Parts: sequence; structure tokens; C-alpha cells
Amino acid sequence: MNPEVFARRRAAYLARLGDDEVAVFAAAPDRPRSRDVDYPYRQDSDFYYLTGFPEPDAVAVFLPGRKKGQYVLFCREYDPHKAIWEGRHAGLKGARKQYGADQSFAIDQLDEVMPELLANRTRLHYALGRDAGFDRKLAGWLQAVKAQVRKGVRAPEEIVDPDRDLHEMRLVKGAEEIAALRRAMEISARAHVRAMQVCRPGLYEYQIEAELVHEFMRGGARSPAYPSIVAGGDNACILHYTDNDAQLRDGDLLLIDAGAEYDCYAADITRTFPVNGRFSSPQRAIYELVLEAQLAAIDKVRPGNHWNEPHEAAVKVLTKGLVKLGLLEGRPSRLIKKEAYKDFYMHRTGHWLGMDVHDVGHYKVGDAWCELQPGMVLTVEPGLYISRDCKQVNKRWRGIGIRIEDDVLVTEDGCEVLTAAVPKTVEAIEAVMEAARD
Repeated sequence: MNPEVFARRRAAYLARLGDDEVAVFAAAPDRPRSRDVDYPYRQDSDFYYLTGFPEPDAVAVFLPGRKKGQYVLFCREYDPHKAIWEGRHAGLKGARKQYGADQSFAIDQLDEVMPELLANRTRLHYALGRDAGFDRKLAGWLQAVKAQVRKGVRAPEEIVDPDRDLHEMRLVKGAEEIAALRRAMEISARAHVRAMQVCRPGLYEYQIEAELVHEFMRGGARSPAYPSIVAGGDNACILHYTDNDAQLRDGDLLLIDAGAEYDCYAADITRTFPVNGRFSSPQRAIYELVLEAQLAAIDKVRPGNHWNEPHEAAVKVLTKGLVKLGLLEGRPSRLIKKEAYKDFYMHRTGHWLGMDVHDVGHYKVGDAWCELQPGMVLTVEPGLYISRDCKQVNKRWRGIGIRIEDDVLVTEDGCEVLTAAVPKTVEAIEAVMEAARD
């Protein structure tokens, strides 16, 4: 992403701080996977949003009105030996020239410099509790400032969570963010279509997962945005199933919940389709009910509507349909009131989407649901899950787990389904799978 994007974000964030305030953000640490091996590094989303800096061992400090510079970045000094073994890194010079820091210091200078930056600032914006080790370091720096009280030096009197201001900014996406999301979703859409095309009875879930990862990487997304769910048959009734090790059986459905991450922005798509390419009559009935609920929910995604309206629309359609199919008995309004649908639909209809797959942002302000605004991106993902152990329904329905999920952008006059390239009608899915078998 263009460095100017991060500069604009920093300026907007600094404008939200008072002239005598300070904000401190720590980079995500390296995380060990096993002996001498770390997980692939992924920067903390808040840190990356403001800095674009992709390395660990870094701390960003924002100081409105500071004459020597309002944006200070601590990072690793450039080490030619380290560059040979582990790759290029910015160093202090790169922190300024490449990443826009007004001033840069070696990360080893934190204890020396940080008390000076905190001194005479009345309020500190810092996310206590995310990193216990960094919390302790910060407490030491504050104590060092307090030790100078006889010299007339003041320490911050209040620590406030930066999430309110920063996450409010992150909730409404800018043009560059929407472009990155579109790219993640384009890559993910191709992966889902590929999965439909290669699926056959007898394959294993992990073989389908391999096709997803192949398409992600082929498109320039080096990793999934979250562990992929590839759930055949009754496994689809486990909401966060990730074992992905079962063999796919003729006559079962396959639920895939998977999305790529591109430039730290996530896609999140779910499709459910028959392993053999043809829906059975019970599968089709449940599938078309879930699709009807999803379309009703998407219709409620528009500026001025509140967050819960898509969920309410989906629940209404699902409950009526469950009564019609004989899976629930009673008046739909009463069943909704007592949440009887939760026997088959136990999760919400969506969540915010952005740098994190479950992205930041309020869903309620006080007792009122958040109002949808242009630039917000959310998922719409109703489902029905009838496990093979569900004795309260006819045997023909058991073992059917279906979810349909799209990523939706709130626009000025309604919404745009950003993942519409993935087939989701019964006819379109069966046509894609049949064509791949010819």
C-alpha cells in the first residue's frame, strides 16, 4: 500500500489526540512454532494500520505537537549479518525514509528514550492487557518519569484504551482498503470455484484444502486469513471444524469456509455443495431455505439500517421455513421469541470484516445497534445445522450442515456483494461441477 495512505491515517489519528497526550503501540512479537522455527510473521493489525511497518521488535509512539516530530518509531538497527540469514530489514534510516517516521531509535534504546517521550503528557493511550511483558516495561517507564517529580516532571495521570478512536477509524474503509479487500476476495472466489471443480467422492478434506491454498498462493496471497474449514457430511455441523482429515463420501455435502489474506486484508467466504455434484431432495430443500434467508439479510444491508436488521431478516425466513419443512412446530413469531431456531441456527448472521477476519468496531453503542454506513464491510452468513445425532427430526434431514457466506460492502445507496463471483444457486453450483466432469 502506498506510504501516503499510512501518513494520512497517522494524521487523522493524531488529530483525535489532545496536544498533551501520547499514544504507544507495540508490534506483534515473533511467535515460536517449534525448536528454532517461528510461525510466519504477521504484524499486529492496529500497528500496521498506522505504520505499514512489517517487522517485529518495533514500537510506535505518537506525540501531537512535538517539535522534534510527532511520529517516533523504535526498531531494529540494520544488521548486514542478519540480512544475509533472515532477509532485508529497514533499520533506522529505512524507518524514516521508507516508513515515514519523523524520528527513529534503536529498539535497544527504549528504556533510555521512552521516559522522555512520556514526560509531561497528561494522558496515555495504550492497550493494557494485550501483552503482559510490554505492560511491565511500560510500568517501569512510567515509574522512571514519576521519579523525576522533584524536577517538575509529570507522568501521565490517565491510561485510556486507544481502541475507541482507532477502531472507529478502521470500521469505515477507505478506497485503498476496499481495493485490497477486493483483491483478497477475487483470489478467494477462484479458490472456491476450484474446490467445486475438483471435488469427488473418495478424496480427503485436506486434499480440497490443498487446492484452496494453491489458488491463494497463485494469486499472491501467501496465507489464509484464518484456518480453513473443509467439512464433509456431519463435520459441517461443527461450526469451527478444522481437522480437515475425513474422507468425502458420495451423497454428502461439503461445507468450505475459507478466505485468503492479501496485504493484511481478509476475505471470508462459505459455500456448501454436494460431493458428487448433485443435491439430494432434502439437501436442496435446506440449502434453498438458507439461500433465501441470506438474500433477505443482504437486502437489509444499506445505509441507515442498523446492524441487527440482516440477522432479524434471516431468522424470520429460517424459522418460517423450518416450520414449513416440519423441523419446528408452532407459530413462527412465538418460535422466534423463544429462540427455538437456535437448535439449528446457533450463531449470528455476520461480523465486521477488514484487516482481521472478525474485524474491529462496535456492534452496539449503549443499548442501540450500530447504524450501517457507506464504507463498512460485513459478512452475511446464515446457516442450518442438523447433526446426525439430532433425534428430534426425521432421519432424512440428519447430517446436513449448510452455511452460505458472502462479503458485503455498504455503499451510498445500498450494498455490493463483493464475493458474487462464487456460484451459490443450486443450478449454478451443479453446472460448475458438471462442467468440470465433462
